[in-house]
Amino acid sequence: PELLILEAEFRALPLADLVITTDDGSAGRKGLVTEPLKELCEAGKIDHAMAIGPAIMMKFCAATAKEQGVPCVVSLNPIMVDGTGMCGACRVSVGGVTKFGCVDGPDFDGWEVDFEELMSRQRVYSDEERLADAEYSKECSCRL
Repeated sequence: PELLILEAEFRALPLADLVITTDDGSAGRKGLVTEPLKELCEAGKIDHAMAIGPAIMMKFCAATAKEQGVPCVVSLNPIMVDGTGMCGACRVSVGGVTKFGCVDGPDFDGWEVDFEELMSRQRVYSDEERLADAEYSKECSCRL
């Protein structure tokens, strides 16, 4: 629950309903977000979906929405280096066209995103990220 952000802001919006899900049920409904998404789509209660989070979750949200014919926007977080698109690190294929997350996005049509490519590119620096995380987690030995 401490990682759940913007709940008050979302509740302040004129939404018909706000459904929060967590894997462990520590906040909102227990389970995968695709379960209530499918239920809402099948009930005709939504005409558009937006997914923000891990790529694997957005992939399945987009697939669930597509099965129900509901447009889905995803907010991607590809690796970004310079924020201008010049480095190309944030490349993502959307509808077979190369886009740049930092300048063309980060929001894209979820039905069109090549999630396999996106997730593959996100793993490029996973070894370095693990090393950096381990280094960051060490206790400082410079105490007086």
